[in-house]
Amino acid sequence: MAHFEEWEIVLHGRRAVYRVAGDGPAVVLVHGMLNSSSHWHEVARSLAASHTVLAPDLIGHGDSAAPRGDYSLGAHAAAIRDVMAAVGIERATIVGHSLGGGVAMQFFYQFPQRVERLALVSSGGLGREVSPLLRTAALPGVSPLLSLTINPRLLGAIRAAGTGMRERGMGQGAYLQAMARALRPLQSAGAREAFLQTLRSVIDVRGQRVSATDRLYLLEALPTLIVWGDRDNTIPIEHGRSAHAAIPGSFFKTLPGVAHFPNLEDPDGLAAALLEFMASTEPASTEATEDWGAILEGRSPRTRRGERALA
Repeated sequence: MAHFEEWEIVLHGRRAVYRVAGDGPAVVLVHGMLNSSSHWHEVARSLAASHTVLAPDLIGHGDSAAPRGDYSLGAHAAAIRDVMAAVGIERATIVGHSLGGGVAMQFFYQFPQRVERLALVSSGGLGREVSPLLRTAALPGVSPLLSLTINPRLLGAIRAAGTGMRERGMGQGAYLQAMARALRPLQSAGAREAFLQTLRSVIDVRGQRVSATDRLYLLEALPTLIVWGDRDNTIPIEHGRSAHAAIPGSFFKTLPGVAHFPNLEDPDGLAAALLEFMASTEPASTEATEDWGAILEGRSPRTRRGERALA
């Protein structure tokens, strides 16, 4: 199988890390919060048999630099654009998991000419509800608490518990292993700050504070796949179903027995869904500003100030 090699470049004076594999039409895999490009390993190796697969570490995640600065969805989307440009990928199918789903939708909104298809995996940005753990983590004063609780002994215990559960055939073990891998970088003060800035840009104590639901109509002309685990307790599967209903022509795939990390819990099932989606759809092409304006104007009729639109 293809090697999922790690590379490092310097963008705007800061370290940017990405992994790449395969050859063929491009697919960009965008990881979720506290994850990294390495979490796509098994999915990427399956896709790489027929595609060029690019998976960047988002700013402040994985081995990419964690500068003091902007961690909004737009900043993450712009960073992905820069990595794509640096490695020579002009257009791609964009796949986003969890936070990465919100980044993927923002990427399409900012750079529609670079997107051929969109796949949202257990995506954020499609409703307010989110797990109590993430809402709690968004509270003020959490950073000192994280520094006290994130230590090698705790992470080792979580990882060992996950390994034991997986050996007994319990799917929740993959979730614990993913948690241990995700929490390990938070031993660094810079990574903790980057995590909290990213988290607070999209979540507050009431839940998700950023929503793409008012712009889902923009995806009507874009091949869109929505994938969800039917045991997801982090972001409700109802968000995916509602988005599917709101996007004409979209595809919806449920992965049975899977929670919030399909890329880790069922990488073969997720890869198969992505391959089928790409094989059965033609890439979209939004080539110019006029195309984007036509999409917007088609659903946003203009009226002069002081006049009322006709019914």
